[in-house]
Amino acid sequence: MSGASEIWSRWRVRAGYPLAAVFLWLANPTLRSLAAGAAVGLVGLLVRAAAAGHLRKSEALATGGPYAWTRNPLYLGSAILAAGLVLAARSWIAAALVAAYFAVFYPAVMKREEAELRAQYGAAFDEYAARAPRFWPRPARARPQDTRFSWQQYLRNREYQAVIGFIAGLLLLALKMQLAR
Repeated sequence: MSGASEIWSRWRVRAGYPLAAVFLWLANPTLRSLAAGAAVGLVGLLVRAAAAGHLRKSEALATGGPYAWTRNPLYLGSAILAAGLVLAARSWIAAALVAAYFAVFYPAVMKREEAELRAQYGAAFDEYAARAPRFWPRPARARPQDTRFSWQQYLRNREYQAVIGFIAGLLLLALKMQLAR
């Protein structure tokens, strides 16, 4: 892995906190934008939940469920979640900042994680990567062997934190809307 990829990966979460503060400051939510954003964000939560319920980190290469359609369904779900928050915030500048954040950090993170998976799973990962696109989903080319969703895995992967974070984001936007009145 390149040094730049490592740096971007490490700074992804740290950069997210000031971005969230600027995002909230720029937000101009309405009741309608909050409702639309919540609906879009719910789709993102469902994508992330499906992925987390199939992911057994460091135990097995995930190729079933949403992993048959994209190698990064958690990040796809995060992008949809972010789109929901952007829609709720109703700010083009905030939307541009979030898009830039994803464009800067997520490709590097995905490449780093792929290098780790390739090192751990070798040819099995290469075969999987040939079938499933990195990010934008497409129908699976082959039926995956393990397609069972597990609530236990969902909880083990602590995916409920995404739900809590999304609800907190919507509540902060609703509070901003109320204070602006």
